[in-house]
Amino acid sequence: MRGLGTLAPRRRTRQTRAVTRAETVRDRLVAEVELVGFRAHGLHVLVGDEVAEHRWAPDVREEIHSVAKAVCVLAAGLAADEGLVSLDEPVAGWLTGPGGGSPELGEGVEHVTLRHLLTMTSGVDLPWSPTLLTDWPDLALEFVRRPSRGRVFQYSNASTYAAMRALATRVGDVLEFVEPRLLGPLGLRDVAWQRCPAGFVAAGEGLALRTEEVARLGRLIRDRGRWEGRQLVSAEVVDAVHGPWVPAGTSPGYERYALAGWDGPGSGWRLHGALGQLVVFVDDAVVTITADDHARADAVAAAVVRELEGLRPDGASSPR
Repeated sequence: MRGLGTLAPRRRTRQTRAVTRAETVRDRLVAEVELVGFRAHGLHVLVGDEVAEHRWAPDVREEIHSVAKAVCVLAAGLAADEGLVSLDEPVAGWLTGPGGGSPELGEGVEHVTLRHLLTMTSGVDLPWSPTLLTDWPDLALEFVRRPSRGRVFQYSNASTYAAMRALATRVGDVLEFVEPRLLGPLGLRDVAWQRCPAGFVAAGEGLALRTEEVARLGRLIRDRGRWEGRQLVSAEVVDAVHGPWVPAGTSPGYERYALAGWDGPGSGWRLHGALGQLVVFVDDAVVTITADDHARADAVAAAVVRELEGLRPDGASSPR
């Protein structure tokens, strides 16, 4: 009978987990951010259902600046879904002037709709200032009393503010309106939104969220208003966040605008707040960045799009 001999020790093998696409993008963007010296605070990468994150600063809620304009659009969309407003109804008449009478309207303003205000195409010129909310006794009334030049693009926080003031006449307080319909289902509790001296939300700015909380808005928009199997906002409204585009200028990445979204860079589109708050969309991927760096934000947005385009089978850009 043949002996059994000495049994060889069983070799232990380490099971290595494959690096996900989201992790690959995250690692490359972390390297890019640190290479260019971009003052990023947080990074959230969503590719399909894969998630990867990185932080350079404490994970706290911070001002998201013009990314808040997307929340204003979603608020208007919720109201439209409920039949409370139409995005294409003239809104100046919804406001009341001093003493409750009709407001003074500039020439052509009687034709300005909620959609015009949110796409910055009211043609009303009222530029931004650091004290915009307190420069006038009533910013919304100051906005509508100025003349309209027609469907001319003029980016202004005053336009979004006027839109939310008009919306408030139909829905009540805008923050209270979106809390049970949008913020609550997304798990965003106790959200603070800056208010003007009259008590209305600042609209196009003044909203504070954590990086991952902003990313929830990005996922909702990517998924056309659907969240965990529930349609929170109609797909039609969400799609309008990034199209149809209106001409906005000649600077790269700022040539076309929609309801809160900028076209580009490359084949992507983005929500873009001052100081580098970015939510960048390419195909099924969304990259969210919070930061404190206006000057380098465009370069970082372009790097994000290059990395996301690299996930495609041919690694190339393509029209949306």
